[in-house]
Amino acid sequence: MKFTVQQIAAILEGEVVGNPEAEVFKLAKIEEGEEGALSFLANPKYKSYIYTTKATATIVSKDFEPEKEITTNLIKVEDAYKSFSKLLEYYNQVKMNKTGVEQPIFIADSSSYGENVYIGAFTYIGENVQIGNNVKIYPNAFIGDNVKIGDNVTIFAGCKLYSETEVGNNCTIHSSAVVGADGFGFAPNEKGEFTKVPQTGNVILEDYVDIGAATTIDRATLGSTIIRRGVKLDNQIQIAHNVEIGENTVIAAQTGIAGSTKIGKNCMIGGQVGIVGHITIGNGVRIQAQSGIGRNVKDGEVLQGSPALNYSDYNKSYVVFKNLPNLANTVNQLEKKSNNE
Repeated sequence: MKFTVQQIAAILEGEVVGNPEAEVFKLAKIEEGEEGALSFLANPKYKSYIYTTKATATIVSKDFEPEKEITTNLIKVEDAYKSFSKLLEYYNQVKMNKTGVEQPIFIADSSSYGENVYIGAFTYIGENVQIGNNVKIYPNAFIGDNVKIGDNVTIFAGCKLYSETEVGNNCTIHSSAVVGADGFGFAPNEKGEFTKVPQTGNVILEDYVDIGAATTIDRATLGSTIIRRGVKLDNQIQIAHNVEIGENTVIAAQTGIAGSTKIGKNCMIGGQVGIVGHITIGNGVRIQAQSGIGRNVKDGEVLQGSPALNYSDYNKSYVVFKNLPNLANTVNQLEKKSNNE
Protein backbone atom coordinates (compact mmCIF):
# COMPACT_ATOMS: atom_id res chain seq x y z
CA MET A 1 0.00 0.00 0.00
CA LYS A 2 1.42 3.36 -1.07
CA PHE A 3 1.06 6.76 0.60
CA THR A 4 2.34 10.14 -0.46
CA VAL A 5 4.52 12.14 1.90
CA GLN A 6 1.70 14.66 2.17
CA GLN A 7 -0.77 11.97 3.22
CA ILE A 8 1.60 10.82 5.96
CA ALA A 9 2.08 14.43 7.09
CA ALA A 10 -1.70 14.88 7.29
CA ILE A 11 -2.05 11.81 9.51
CA LEU A 12 0.67 13.14 11.83
CA GLU A 13 -0.38 16.80 11.61
CA GLY A 14 3.10 17.60 10.33
CA GLU A 15 4.75 19.88 7.78
CA VAL A 16 6.46 18.65 4.60
CA VAL A 17 9.89 19.97 3.66
CA GLY A 18 10.60 18.61 0.19
CA ASN A 19 8.41 16.80 -2.33
CA PRO A 20 4.90 16.20 -0.92
CA GLU A 21 3.99 13.90 -3.84
CA ALA A 22 6.84 11.43 -3.25
CA GLU A 23 5.48 7.96 -2.43
CA VAL A 24 6.40 5.58 0.39
CA PHE A 25 5.29 2.00 0.82
CA LYS A 26 7.41 0.57 3.65
CA LEU A 27 9.03 1.47 6.97
CA ALA A 28 12.74 1.31 7.77
CA LYS A 29 15.39 2.31 10.29
CA ILE A 30 17.11 5.51 9.26
CA GLU A 31 20.45 3.76 8.81
CA GLU A 32 18.82 1.15 6.56
CA GLY A 33 16.54 3.52 4.62
CA GLU A 34 16.14 3.01 0.90
CA GLU A 35 13.96 4.36 -1.87
CA GLY A 36 10.27 4.03 -1.04
CA ALA A 37 10.93 3.80 2.70
CA LEU A 38 9.72 6.03 5.51
CA SER A 39 11.99 6.45 8.54
CA PHE A 40 12.35 8.73 11.56
CA LEU A 41 15.03 10.56 13.54
CA ALA A 42 14.44 10.93 17.29
CA ASN A 43 17.71 9.93 18.98
CA PRO A 44 20.56 12.45 18.43
CA LYS A 45 23.01 9.52 18.23
CA TYR A 46 21.58 8.71 14.79
CA LYS A 47 21.72 12.27 13.47
CA SER A 48 24.59 11.52 11.06
CA TYR A 49 22.38 9.06 9.17
CA ILE A 50 20.01 11.83 8.06
CA TYR A 51 22.71 12.92 5.60
CA THR A 52 23.31 9.44 4.16
CA THR A 53 19.92 7.73 4.34
CA LYS A 54 18.28 6.77 1.09
CA ALA A 55 14.81 6.80 2.69
CA THR A 56 12.27 8.69 0.60
CA ALA A 57 10.93 10.48 3.69
CA THR A 58 12.05 10.94 7.30
CA ILE A 59 10.00 12.10 10.27
CA VAL A 60 11.89 14.67 12.38
CA SER A 61 11.04 17.05 15.21
CA LYS A 62 10.12 20.61 14.30
CA ASP A 63 13.31 22.07 15.70
CA PHE A 64 15.54 19.98 13.41
CA GLU A 65 17.54 21.98 10.88
CA PRO A 66 19.96 20.14 8.56
CA GLU A 67 23.58 21.31 8.70
CA LYS A 68 24.35 20.12 5.18
CA GLU A 69 22.59 18.78 2.11
CA ILE A 70 20.09 15.96 2.49
CA THR A 71 18.23 13.89 -0.11
CA THR A 72 15.37 12.63 2.04
CA ASN A 73 12.08 14.54 2.28
CA LEU A 74 11.30 15.72 5.81
CA ILE A 75 8.05 15.54 7.73
CA LYS A 76 8.39 17.92 10.68
CA VAL A 77 6.26 17.14 13.75
CA GLU A 78 6.12 18.10 17.43
CA ASP A 79 7.69 14.82 18.63
CA ALA A 80 9.30 12.49 16.08
CA TYR A 81 9.27 9.40 18.30
CA LYS A 82 5.62 9.74 19.34
CA SER A 83 4.59 10.49 15.77
CA PHE A 84 6.39 7.42 14.43
CA SER A 85 4.74 5.29 17.13
CA LYS A 86 1.36 6.72 16.11
CA LEU A 87 2.15 5.87 12.50
CA LEU A 88 3.10 2.29 13.42
CA GLU A 89 -0.22 1.92 15.19
CA TYR A 90 -2.06 3.31 12.17
CA TYR A 91 -0.09 1.02 9.83
CA ASN A 92 -0.91 -1.99 11.98
CA GLN A 93 -4.61 -1.13 11.93
CA VAL A 94 -4.61 -0.83 8.14
CA LYS A 95 -2.61 -4.04 7.70
CA MET A 96 -4.88 -6.02 10.01
CA ASN A 97 -8.18 -4.50 8.87
CA LYS A 98 -9.74 -7.77 7.82
CA THR A 99 -13.45 -8.42 8.02
CA GLY A 100 -15.76 -11.24 7.00
CA VAL A 101 -16.08 -14.94 7.60
CA GLU A 102 -13.83 -17.17 5.54
CA GLN A 103 -14.56 -20.74 4.55
CA PRO A 104 -14.29 -23.51 5.53
CA ILE A 105 -15.10 -22.99 9.21
CA PHE A 106 -17.48 -24.46 11.79
CA ILE A 107 -19.71 -22.22 13.91
CA ALA A 108 -22.33 -23.90 16.11
CA ASP A 109 -25.89 -22.72 15.56
CA SER A 110 -26.16 -21.70 19.23
CA SER A 111 -23.22 -19.29 18.95
CA SER A 112 -23.28 -15.64 17.95
CA TYR A 113 -20.90 -12.89 16.89
CA GLY A 114 -21.14 -9.11 16.63
CA GLU A 115 -20.47 -6.55 13.92
CA ASN A 116 -17.30 -6.01 11.91
CA VAL A 117 -15.72 -9.34 12.80
CA TYR A 118 -13.11 -11.42 10.99
CA ILE A 119 -13.11 -15.19 11.39
CA GLY A 120 -10.34 -16.97 9.52
CA ALA A 121 -10.52 -20.26 7.68
CA PHE A 122 -10.44 -23.59 9.54
CA THR A 123 -11.60 -22.00 12.79
CA TYR A 124 -13.85 -24.04 15.10
CA ILE A 125 -16.39 -22.24 17.29
CA GLY A 126 -18.34 -24.47 19.69
CA GLU A 127 -21.74 -24.27 21.33
CA ASN A 128 -23.08 -21.15 23.08
CA VAL A 129 -20.08 -18.99 22.25
CA GLN A 130 -20.60 -15.21 22.47
CA ILE A 131 -18.27 -13.02 20.38
CA GLY A 132 -18.42 -9.21 20.53
CA ASN A 133 -17.88 -6.47 17.96
CA ASN A 134 -14.65 -5.79 16.05
CA VAL A 135 -13.18 -9.16 16.94
CA LYS A 136 -10.54 -10.77 14.74
CA ILE A 137 -10.00 -14.51 14.95
CA TYR A 138 -7.25 -15.72 12.66
CA PRO A 139 -7.16 -19.14 10.93
CA ASN A 140 -6.96 -22.47 12.76
CA ALA A 141 -8.23 -21.10 16.07
CA PHE A 142 -10.28 -23.28 18.44
CA ILE A 143 -12.98 -21.62 20.52
CA GLY A 144 -14.60 -24.09 22.93
CA ASP A 145 -18.15 -24.29 24.25
CA ASN A 146 -19.55 -21.43 26.35
CA VAL A 147 -16.60 -19.11 25.70
CA LYS A 148 -17.30 -15.37 25.99
CA ILE A 149 -15.20 -12.87 24.00
CA GLY A 150 -15.64 -9.11 24.40
CA ASP A 151 -15.21 -6.28 21.90
CA ASN A 152 -12.01 -5.32 20.02
CA VAL A 153 -10.26 -8.62 20.70
CA THR A 154 -7.60 -10.13 18.43
CA ILE A 155 -6.95 -13.87 18.55
CA PHE A 156 -4.07 -14.91 16.33
CA ALA A 157 -3.67 -18.12 14.34
CA GLY A 158 -3.63 -21.43 16.16
CA CYS A 159 -4.90 -20.19 19.53
CA LYS A 160 -6.94 -22.55 21.69
CA LEU A 161 -9.56 -21.21 24.09
CA TYR A 162 -11.01 -24.09 26.10
CA SER A 163 -14.62 -24.18 27.27
CA GLU A 164 -15.95 -21.55 29.69
CA THR A 165 -13.03 -19.18 29.11
CA GLU A 166 -13.98 -15.49 29.43
CA VAL A 167 -12.05 -12.81 27.50
CA GLY A 168 -12.67 -9.12 28.22
CA ASN A 169 -12.49 -6.14 25.86
CA ASN A 170 -9.39 -4.97 23.98
CA CYS A 171 -7.39 -8.14 24.57
CA THR A 172 -4.76 -9.69 22.30
CA ILE A 173 -3.89 -13.40 22.35
CA HIS A 174 -0.94 -14.39 20.18
CA SER A 175 -0.39 -17.54 18.13
CA SER A 176 -0.40 -20.95 19.78
CA ALA A 177 -1.43 -19.68 23.19
CA VAL A 178 -3.60 -22.14 25.12
CA VAL A 179 -6.09 -20.71 27.60
CA GLY A 180 -8.14 -22.98 29.82
CA ALA A 181 -6.36 -26.33 29.62
CA ASP A 182 -6.65 -28.54 32.71
CA GLY A 183 -4.61 -27.62 35.74
CA PHE A 184 -1.92 -30.07 36.86
CA GLY A 185 -4.03 -31.81 39.46
CA PHE A 186 -3.36 -35.44 40.42
CA ALA A 187 -3.78 -37.34 43.70
CA PRO A 188 -2.05 -40.62 44.70
CA ASN A 189 -4.27 -43.61 45.47
CA GLU A 190 -3.59 -46.55 47.79
CA LYS A 191 -1.49 -48.21 45.07
CA GLY A 192 0.74 -45.18 44.71
CA GLU A 193 -0.76 -44.38 41.32
CA PHE A 194 -1.73 -40.83 40.45
CA THR A 195 -5.35 -40.25 39.53
CA LYS A 196 -6.63 -37.08 37.91
CA VAL A 197 -8.50 -34.49 39.98
CA PRO A 198 -11.25 -33.02 37.76
CA GLN A 199 -10.58 -29.41 36.80
CA THR A 200 -14.03 -27.80 36.73
CA GLY A 201 -13.23 -24.09 36.87
CA ASN A 202 -12.32 -21.65 34.10
CA VAL A 203 -9.99 -18.81 33.09
CA ILE A 204 -10.97 -15.14 33.12
CA LEU A 205 -8.98 -12.54 31.18
CA GLU A 206 -10.10 -9.02 32.09
CA ASP A 207 -9.86 -6.00 29.75
CA TYR A 208 -6.63 -4.90 28.00
CA VAL A 209 -4.78 -8.17 28.64
CA ASP A 210 -2.04 -9.28 26.24
CA ILE A 211 -1.03 -12.95 26.06
CA GLY A 212 2.21 -13.86 24.27
CA ALA A 213 2.79 -16.66 21.79
CA ALA A 214 2.78 -20.22 23.16
CA THR A 215 1.85 -19.04 26.67
CA THR A 216 -0.41 -21.41 28.60
CA ILE A 217 -2.95 -20.51 31.29
CA ASP A 218 -4.63 -23.39 33.12
CA ARG A 219 -8.25 -23.47 34.21
CA ALA A 220 -8.99 -23.53 37.94
CA THR A 221 -9.77 -26.71 39.82
CA LEU A 222 -12.72 -24.81 41.31
CA GLY A 223 -13.52 -21.16 40.68
CA SER A 224 -11.34 -19.19 38.25
CA THR A 225 -7.78 -18.53 37.23
CA ILE A 226 -7.86 -14.73 36.87
CA ILE A 227 -5.66 -12.41 34.81
CA ARG A 228 -6.62 -8.89 35.85
CA ARG A 229 -6.99 -5.76 33.72
CA GLY A 230 -3.92 -4.53 31.88
CA VAL A 231 -1.69 -7.56 32.54
CA LYS A 232 0.95 -8.21 29.87
CA LEU A 233 2.35 -11.72 29.51
CA ASP A 234 5.33 -12.48 27.28
CA ASN A 235 5.83 -15.64 25.21
CA GLN A 236 6.15 -19.15 26.67
CA ILE A 237 4.87 -18.46 30.17
CA GLN A 238 3.10 -21.08 32.27
CA ILE A 239 0.29 -19.94 34.59
CA ALA A 240 -1.08 -22.78 36.70
CA HIS A 241 -4.59 -23.39 38.06
CA ASN A 242 -6.23 -20.88 40.41
CA VAL A 243 -3.43 -18.32 40.01
CA GLU A 244 -4.48 -14.66 40.18
CA ILE A 245 -2.35 -11.91 38.62
CA GLY A 246 -3.09 -8.31 39.62
CA GLU A 247 -3.70 -5.28 37.42
CA ASN A 248 -0.94 -3.95 35.16
CA THR A 249 1.60 -6.59 36.13
CA VAL A 250 4.09 -7.53 33.41
CA ILE A 251 5.85 -10.89 33.18
CA ALA A 252 8.72 -11.81 30.83
CA ALA A 253 9.22 -15.04 28.90
CA GLN A 254 9.63 -18.56 30.32
CA THR A 255 8.38 -17.70 33.78
CA GLY A 256 6.42 -20.40 35.57
CA ILE A 257 3.86 -19.76 38.32
CA ALA A 258 2.56 -22.72 40.33
CA GLY A 259 -1.02 -23.23 41.44
CA SER A 260 -3.06 -20.93 43.69
CA THR A 261 -0.40 -18.21 43.95
CA LYS A 262 -1.67 -14.63 44.13
CA ILE A 263 0.41 -11.88 42.50
CA GLY A 264 -0.34 -8.22 43.19
CA LYS A 265 -0.74 -5.29 40.83
CA ASN A 266 1.99 -3.25 39.12
CA CYS A 267 4.60 -5.99 39.54
CA MET A 268 7.49 -6.57 37.11
CA ILE A 269 8.74 -10.15 36.83
CA GLY A 270 11.79 -11.00 34.71
CA GLY A 271 12.36 -13.96 32.42
CA GLN A 272 12.75 -17.56 33.64
CA VAL A 273 11.48 -16.77 37.12
CA GLY A 274 10.07 -19.73 39.04
CA ILE A 275 7.34 -19.11 41.63
CA VAL A 276 6.04 -21.83 43.95
CA GLY A 277 2.36 -22.41 44.63
CA HIS A 278 0.08 -21.15 47.41
CA ILE A 279 2.01 -17.96 48.20
CA THR A 280 1.13 -14.27 47.96
CA ILE A 281 3.26 -11.67 46.20
CA GLY A 282 2.44 -8.07 47.06
CA ASN A 283 1.93 -4.99 44.92
CA GLY A 284 4.77 -3.23 43.12
CA VAL A 285 7.20 -6.13 43.51
CA ARG A 286 10.25 -6.41 41.22
CA ILE A 287 11.75 -9.85 40.59
CA GLN A 288 14.98 -10.14 38.59
CA ALA A 289 15.41 -12.77 35.85
CA GLN A 290 16.06 -16.41 36.81
CA SER A 291 15.04 -15.89 40.42
CA GLY A 292 13.31 -18.58 42.44
CA ILE A 293 10.50 -17.42 44.73
CA GLY A 294 9.54 -19.79 47.55
CA ARG A 295 7.96 -17.48 50.12
CA ASN A 296 5.40 -14.72 50.52
CA VAL A 297 6.68 -11.35 49.26
CA LYS A 298 5.74 -7.98 50.77
CA ASP A 299 4.70 -4.92 48.78
CA GLY A 300 7.53 -3.17 46.97
CA GLU A 301 10.24 -5.78 47.53
CA VAL A 302 12.97 -6.17 44.91
CA LEU A 303 14.35 -9.72 44.71
CA GLN A 304 17.08 -11.67 42.96
CA GLY A 305 18.64 -15.14 43.18
CA SER A 306 17.47 -18.68 43.81
CA PRO A 307 16.18 -18.87 46.43
CA ALA A 308 15.59 -15.16 46.00
CA LEU A 309 17.03 -12.62 48.43
CA ASN A 310 16.47 -8.93 48.84
CA TYR A 311 18.15 -7.34 45.81
CA SER A 312 20.75 -5.32 47.76
CA ASP A 313 21.50 -8.28 50.05
CA TYR A 314 21.97 -10.49 46.99
CA ASN A 315 24.49 -8.07 45.47
CA LYS A 316 26.44 -7.86 48.74
CA SER A 317 26.43 -11.66 49.04
CA TYR A 318 27.49 -12.08 45.44
CA VAL A 319 30.59 -9.93 46.03
CA VAL A 320 31.57 -12.34 48.81
CA PHE A 321 30.71 -15.37 46.68
CA LYS A 322 32.98 -14.19 43.85
CA ASN A 323 35.84 -13.84 46.35
CA LEU A 324 35.38 -17.27 47.96
CA PRO A 325 38.55 -18.75 46.38
CA ASN A 326 40.63 -15.87 47.76
CA LEU A 327 38.90 -16.09 51.14
CA ALA A 328 39.49 -19.86 51.24
CA ASN A 329 43.16 -19.33 50.41
CA THR A 330 43.45 -16.74 53.19
CA VAL A 331 41.84 -19.14 55.70
CA ASN A 332 44.21 -21.94 54.63
CA GLN A 333 47.22 -19.69 55.10
CA LEU A 334 46.00 -18.62 58.54
CA GLU A 335 45.49 -22.29 59.52
CA LYS A 336 49.02 -23.19 58.40
CA LYS A 337 50.46 -20.24 60.28
CA SER A 338 48.48 -21.18 63.39
CA ASN A 339 49.62 -24.83 63.19
CA ASN A 340 53.26 -23.80 62.76
CA GLU A 341 53.07 -21.65 65.86
